Amino acid sequence: MTTSARRGVRVRAATPADLDLVVELRLALLREHGNSPVYARLRPDAPERARRLFAAQLTSPTERIFLAEDERGVVGIIRCVESIGSPLLDPQRYGYVSSAYVRPAARRRGALRALVEAARDWCAERGLDEMRLHSVAGDPGSNAAWDALGFTVVEHMRFARVNAPGTPRGASLPAPRRTPRPRG
Repeated sequence: MTTSARRGVRVRAATPADLDLVVELRLALLREHGNSPVYARLRPDAPERARRLFAAQLTSPTERIFLAEDERGVVGIIRCVESIGSPLLDPQRYGYVSSAYVRPAARRRGALRALVEAARDWCAERGLDEMRLHSVAGDPGSNAAWDALGFTVVEHMRFARVNAPGTPRGASLPAPRRTPRPRG
């Protein structure tokens, strides 16, 4: 268990016995970002799917889920995965951070910082020298937190619907305009 000097936050690796907490916290994260075009489409059977998925993640040798606790109990979660990079780029492997969430009542008390420190330590133990994550673009609070924790924006993920509501099924996007080539 790692203890943060800030406000008595402790971080520990989650175990299969923590499955209910992991499901609760990770679904709370998705619901919090319910206005996002990506996360707004939570399936009705998400809790059942989550139990199966997260149970496998809790026992995976290439990932770790950490929980932050304070005097009130478990207040936050973060997941870190050893990911394979592009064969054309360095590094060959990196730590991918996902599912970072702190209960609203526990925010701004050091839990996220302690979780990120645990993820950094886990990456360092595995010989990984880089961490990456995706964050929701329209959330100034979480983006400010990631900035403060040393993460910088290096690319943007974009979203487009292929068949938007009202578009006939099978309709495609307009073909790109082509500039005629000179003959000769």
